[in-house]
Amino acid sequence: MRTSIATVSLSGTLTEKLTAAARAGFDGVEIFENDLIGSPLGPEEIRERAGDLGLTIDLFQPMRDIEAVPADEFARNLRRAEHKFRLMRRLGADTVLVCSSVSPYAVDDDALAAEQLRRLADLAQEHGIRVAYEALAWGRHVSTYEHAWRIVEAADHPALGICLDSFHILARGSDVAGIEDIPGEKIFFLQLADAPQMALDVLQWSRHHRCFPGQGDLDVAGLVRAAVRAGYDGPLSLEVFNDVFRQADAGRTAVDARRSLTLLQEAAGLSAPPAPVVPTGFAFVEIATADTARITPLLTALGFSRTARHSGKPVDLWEQGEARVLVNTDTGSHRPDPSLTAVGLESPDPAGASARAESLLAPVLPRRRAPEDAPLDAVAAPDGTEFFFCATDRSGRAGWTGDFAPAPHTPGPIGITRVDHVALTQPWHHFDEATLFHRGVLGLRPHASVDLADPYGLLRSRAASNEEGTVRIALGVGASPTDPPARGGRPQHVALLTEDLVTTVRRAREAGARLLPVPANYYDDLAAHHTFAPGELETYRELGILYDRDEKGEFRHCYTVTTGRLFFELVERVAGYDGYGARNAAVRLAAQHALAE
Repeated sequence: MRTSIATVSLSGTLTEKLTAAARAGFDGVEIFENDLIGSPLGPEEIRERAGDLGLTIDLFQPMRDIEAVPADEFARNLRRAEHKFRLMRRLGADTVLVCSSVSPYAVDDDALAAEQLRRLADLAQEHGIRVAYEALAWGRHVSTYEHAWRIVEAADHPALGICLDSFHILARGSDVAGIEDIPGEKIFFLQLADAPQMALDVLQWSRHHRCFPGQGDLDVAGLVRAAVRAGYDGPLSLEVFNDVFRQADAGRTAVDARRSLTLLQEAAGLSAPPAPVVPTGFAFVEIATADTARITPLLTALGFSRTARHSGKPVDLWEQGEARVLVNTDTGSHRPDPSLTAVGLESPDPAGASARAESLLAPVLPRRRAPEDAPLDAVAAPDGTEFFFCATDRSGRAGWTGDFAPAPHTPGPIGITRVDHVALTQPWHHFDEATLFHRGVLGLRPHASVDLADPYGLLRSRAASNEEGTVRIALGVGASPTDPPARGGRPQHVALLTEDLVTTVRRAREAGARLLPVPANYYDDLAAHHTFAPGELETYRELGILYDRDEKGEFRHCYTVTTGRLFFELVERVAGYDGYGARNAAVRLAAQHALAE
């Protein structure tokens, strides 16, 4: 189906919005009245600009407070409409959005509303315009699509139809099954937006917290399926009011929006992009640093051994169990401190994973590779982290480990078995984009979003994983767009799994690992929440181990101090525990701030 986006969904000038929409691959746009009024270009110039970019102008919006008003007020409304219809002809738009009235002059009279909308449609038809009537969720008398359709049906005019808006419908909990009873030719337009479930006034919820389909909690795909079954064949158009999007780069937002529509059409059964290829594990994590003097002692203390070196690049391979860390010193001057820059994911089908990413506007990154190097495709996540699709040491495939020459080493493991999860800090403006990327491109299942208390604000975190829990990625975002480095700077971290955390921590400390000190008050509080075996809590206190428990099992974990832009977490999962110790995050954050000051 054709795709469209409302200019109100993007930041910038109208010309910048049109350019961003076209580059992202949209077929058309909805022109928001304020964007037109604020543009130095005339309607004909905007029409020409859109045409040059390959965009149609699918809708002009909005016209407000038109119907069910006193006669003198309606006369003024028709005068206003006449002017807008002439403007729309110059603009090249043939459909106008009319929102259900919120005017204090509006009366609860469906017959009057239908009669006045019929007269509006008469006027519109003279100009070759169609009127799409939409029920605002906070409309004064008309607030549901069922009610709006009854009025449109009563008006019985060929130039009058209904606009279905997923937010207005789903935010009120309306049953979308009734959409299938509306004749498809009378559904003039379909506006789509998602939103997280929030206990807010619906107007504030709508104006500030909408997001693209797949980034929230509403069943937008179910609504689209109902509209298509009814016979709707117009564009799928995004109309998203969001404070973050209004501040973000329009080009990135448009790509995120276009990706969401591709995934929405897949979920609704309307298209079939390459199938998701769900990763099965971590092949490696890559740390970039200009100087290994800070990271080498830490990896050694954590039981890793430098087992190999890349044959053509300054990259070392460190291993312990199935956990692999690449240390890359080919960083230039922009990464002097250790930073987590790339993650290798074990993929059942690396080529299929790359094809999936390409179809969702996440192109494979260019990579400097010698002829003898194994092929290894990577895509960039919204935070800049590179994700490689790997087939490590798999029979019949050229594996990436073959690019490394073995190095003499003395193993000194401390019990780490594999990478449990990675935690990636996202740009403040692109947290929802990151959620959609990890779900849609990487095929991971997002979990519920949680808020974490930080000494300088409230942080937001959301994990994504495969079903088996062998790939877990925790996405976090700072407290504000600036989030000063002096107040945390939000480093990334890598969590390493062990089957016996107490033994692993003792060995790491003996080897010189600097672990994050935990306040004594934490253990006093812990004793009030849980009952422990004799000496157990004292051991946790001694070693700086944090503890959590849920209905499935137990979780023990501790942290190294931060090195550059990176720290490690050591974790032990017992009997099916599936979380990340979120209740302990505030203690960890406070301890990290205390060390940084």
